[in-house]
Amino acid sequence: MALTGAESDGANVTAAGVELSGAEIVVQALLDEGVEYAFGYPGGAVLHIYDALFKKGGVKHILVRHEQAAAHAADGYARSTGKCGVCLVTSGPGATNAVTGIATAYMDSIPMVVLTGQVPTPFIGSDAFQEVDTVGITRPCVKHNFLVKDVKDLAVTIRKAFYIATTGRPGPVVVDIPKDVTDPNVKVPYVYPRDIRMRSYNPVERGHLGQIRRAVDLMLEAKRPVFYTGGGVVLGEGSAPLTDLVRATGFPITSTLMGLGAFPGTDDQFLGMLGMHGTYEANMAMHETDVLIAVGARFDDRVTGKIEHFCPHAKIVHIDVDPSSIAKNVKVDVPIVGQVASVLSDMLRLYQERASGAQKTLLADWWAKIAEWRRVDCLRYDQGAEAAIKPQFAVETLYKATQGELYLASDVGQHQMFAAQFHPFDKPRRWINSGGLGTMGYGLPAAIGAQLAHPEAQVACISGDASILMCIQELATCSQYALPIKVMLLNNGYMGMVRQWQELFYESRYSHSYVDALPDFVKLAESFGHVGMRIERPGDLEDAVRDAFAMKDRFVFMDVLVDPTENVYPMIAAGKGHHEMQLSPSLSERELA
Repeated sequence: MALTGAESDGANVTAAGVELSGAEIVVQALLDEGVEYAFGYPGGAVLHIYDALFKKGGVKHILVRHEQAAAHAADGYARSTGKCGVCLVTSGPGATNAVTGIATAYMDSIPMVVLTGQVPTPFIGSDAFQEVDTVGITRPCVKHNFLVKDVKDLAVTIRKAFYIATTGRPGPVVVDIPKDVTDPNVKVPYVYPRDIRMRSYNPVERGHLGQIRRAVDLMLEAKRPVFYTGGGVVLGEGSAPLTDLVRATGFPITSTLMGLGAFPGTDDQFLGMLGMHGTYEANMAMHETDVLIAVGARFDDRVTGKIEHFCPHAKIVHIDVDPSSIAKNVKVDVPIVGQVASVLSDMLRLYQERASGAQKTLLADWWAKIAEWRRVDCLRYDQGAEAAIKPQFAVETLYKATQGELYLASDVGQHQMFAAQFHPFDKPRRWINSGGLGTMGYGLPAAIGAQLAHPEAQVACISGDASILMCIQELATCSQYALPIKVMLLNNGYMGMVRQWQELFYESRYSHSYVDALPDFVKLAESFGHVGMRIERPGDLEDAVRDAFAMKDRFVFMDVLVDPTENVYPMIAAGKGHHEMQLSPSLSERELA
């Protein structure tokens, strides 16, 4: 999209006669945006900006040990607060190292502004030292990006970046800044627009009332309704109106991985997560539903299974702020474009005006069917007193010790799925993980962002022995800033999800999924000044977790040795529908023979 033609709309942030260099403009603009933290790593192309940060103060810079971690930390800060995350990296490898974190934020629609250094404008295109085409490289994985070639355009461009990143469907925005644009000897009048409008960018705020009425009509006629919610509910601050609507209707609700916490996970109306590793009752309800109300979800492949089998009996309502997401993967009957919070509020009002007292009574047969599916107890596992620690038991012990009062970041793999299945989330923005891109190494730096955002809160990272090694250097960042994060490592000696697939689909040929050279994680944590624990027996786990969280001001690394043969069930294999789940083999024999 062409984002030219920006106009100021209202007061500007300026002081008469104030002239600033480009580097000073960057810092002042961050202050005017209310930025608390910038996560970054210095280099030649951004040294003027770092000097301005040093002299000006105000914005707290967090020095990570790798630019990927800078982006993930900014992402974790944004997910846990709803504010825009900020990271600052240099040109060349600084920018390319950040790309994985940018793509992670893009796939999950996380608001983030990434400031990248660039070689001086006269050298762009000359293969100068540490030059890459940052705009070209990031174009497929950002909401928008800019290359600023004139210092006079810098302030308004940064304002545009924050506006684009945080409105409509959020996402990361890159601002690429050549070094000469930040020259301390070149100063221009500082004018920072308070409000901004763009002719070619006008995100929709309110949903069409006629479409909302059509949706309510379907809801009033439904015999087997289901709410299907995604990360858009969390990002759109829609948790409260969603909860009110679900309770008013009495409908069952299921959630994607990214939507967990938007509706209380311990509520009886919640069926659990759906999709590839969703619960039996959630997936069966999706297959049998006659009216599906999708809110802030994008019908991705891990949720739908085979499209031809998806919700074969359902009329589908789809609410999303992004019109391009609607009917992109699945044809829908009632599209509603708008901010989910406002649409759900309007929907609740119209539903309450028209619903009768008998409405919930009509759902009795549907809830009875769901109760049958629940009796399968698809997440049951066996934890013997003398057996190896089951990863499910470790997650449940973590929940028991904290009662869910924490921000939980995760890496990607089996441990992520076990956390989603066995750790209920009753509040939004408490579950911080990479869903769309599935980025190993995300968990620890994301936890850093969350802990800095919520210094008095408990923050934990659940990870695996393969994932944690991808950004293990951030143990140094945690030491430098005295961050009391708690890491629970589910250590099974494998790339767990890769091993599971190799067992199920490749005749147990474990090609390069076993980790032969793991460090002593306890000694490694201690070498960075942290507390290390190794837990090997089920009977020791609860006391160890409680001891870890009792150390309020210390980073604690819990190396929990878990059963390496445990698989994540239920599971929907590629090409299968929701009703074709693969359950635990022992459970299938007992319950479904």
